[in-house]
Amino acid sequence: MHPVWLVLVLVIACGGAAPPLAWDAPIELATGGGERGPWKQNQSRFDHVDDATVVLAPDGTAVVAWVDHRDKDVHLQVRDQRVNVSRTPDVFSWLPRVVIAGRDIYVLWQEIIFSGGSHGGDILFARSRDGGATFEPPLNLSHSRAGDGKGRVTEERWDNGSLDLVRAPDGTLHAAWTEYEGTLWLARSSDGGATFEAPRAIVTDPAHPARGPALAATADAVYLAWTTGEDTRADIHVASSRDGFAARAVVERTAGFSDAPQLAVDGAGTLHLAYCEDNAVRYLRSRDRGAHWEASRVLSREPACYPQLALDGGAVHVLWEHYPDPDKPPRGLQLASSLDGGERFTRPALVPGTRDPAGGGNGSFQGRFAHKLAVRDGALAVANASLAPGKTSRVWLVRGAVSRR
Repeated sequence: MHPVWLVLVLVIACGGAAPPLAWDAPIELATGGGERGPWKQNQSRFDHVDDATVVLAPDGTAVVAWVDHRDKDVHLQVRDQRVNVSRTPDVFSWLPRVVIAGRDIYVLWQEIIFSGGSHGGDILFARSRDGGATFEPPLNLSHSRAGDGKGRVTEERWDNGSLDLVRAPDGTLHAAWTEYEGTLWLARSSDGGATFEAPRAIVTDPAHPARGPALAATADAVYLAWTTGEDTRADIHVASSRDGFAARAVVERTAGFSDAPQLAVDGAGTLHLAYCEDNAVRYLRSRDRGAHWEASRVLSREPACYPQLALDGGAVHVLWEHYPDPDKPPRGLQLASSLDGGERFTRPALVPGTRDPAGGGNGSFQGRFAHKLAVRDGALAVANASLAPGKTSRVWLVRGAVSRR
């Protein structure tokens, strides 16, 4: 039995205290070295683990994926069972996304394939039909030279892992990604991941490259959010499959650079969105399928960015990277929660056990787009990775729950 921390946080607004969150001690999953050498494409000397992501199965089992740079592959663990998903030891695999449906597990990631363009990158997908024991050979969904998976801010700065994956209630899979050259792509599988249709260009504007796509799906619509680079006043856009993604609404016009959107939709059809701007995490909702949006609210109280958003019945949980020193990699993950559908949120608090005691900064080091939060039926799971340069790296999991006491 792991020791338990109880964290009591107060609601940001008039009202009583929220039920406390109970957190278990961290569970170590993988360790590696601390080497992250000079970039020499796929010949780079990287000896560290990184890019942790987590989902929760219907029975509450945590399914965790990460990257081990020693073999350049994506690894996935279910209980005590671990499997190599990507199996491409000559090519770096980065920043996986995981979706689970029964015993089917779907993984999408960025593979650093160099095929003659200015930047390397393709989008790969693999499927397990046996609960993660084995995975089918990966499918390359992009096959391009444009640097797929990169979300450009400027010519010199971008984040890898600019991709997302969602499963609609009817089982259709939708994969979205951006490329360094600026196009936002969407690919669909109507046969549970056995095959994918040719990707469709949703946004093509090299002067304002799309970045950070996020997907959400209901029984009758798929929603897609993104921001743009090369613009210090970029805003978050949302489009819907109801009109073929033709109407691209700006959710909120602001003076700063709005980045890293995360999107979710609840059972009543309310859209929930989190993003960051000026070192702050913001949250807002739309109750009419994205036609109108409430004014955003700031959830964070210290420097923060790259939120992750998860819904669980009437609960809304927003996790983000915490930057105690804005000039250094983030350390630890902070969480704010609402138990009333986003009306009121708890004060942000560091999730116990998410700050590396060895002083390592949070992964992911190839790009901050990661999915480190999962929730289901009152249970929470937070995955993190860290790298202490020249020393060590690790991937671990923290389990928690909304206490009913």
